[in-house]
Amino acid sequence: MLNRIIIMGRLVADPELRTTPGGVTVATVRLAVDRDFRNKQTGERETDFINVVAWRQTAEFVSRYFAKGRMAVVEGRLQIRPYTDRDGNKRTAAEVVAENVYFGDSRRDGDSGSYAPPPFAQSAPASSSGGYAAPTGEDQFAELADDDGDLPF
Repeated sequence: MLNRIIIMGRLVADPELRTTPGGVTVATVRLAVDRDFRNKQTGERETDFINVVAWRQTAEFVSRYFAKGRMAVVEGRLQIRPYTDRDGNKRTAAEVVAENVYFGDSRRDGDSGSYAPPPFAQSAPASSSGGYAAPTGEDQFAELADDDGDLPF
């Protein structure tokens, strides 16, 4: 049997980190996930608000690096669990139990959302010794000058 889910959305609020009586850390977050289609009557995309639970190291990671408004990609399993509300009514709750959580945007900690990735690195010109120029400063790639086009296999 297979129970696998991957969702991507923005955190509705900051993660809540708690510790169980047994000393296990657990974080809960709520993601706003847009649907892939538009409503026929309004023409707008609808949004689902999905509860996510992370345990142990994943919980600590989420509480440390994610905040309200941050885009997250969550991989895990869907869990449906029964509970009784304050009035004694039986209810069910659906939530994603996170196994892996990834950054869904490129914003850095401490930035106000105006992070722009660095421009693509330019190739370094080939040197006269051996056809290889070591990358300098901002350059991350080098061009091979003596490429004859033959593959070694």
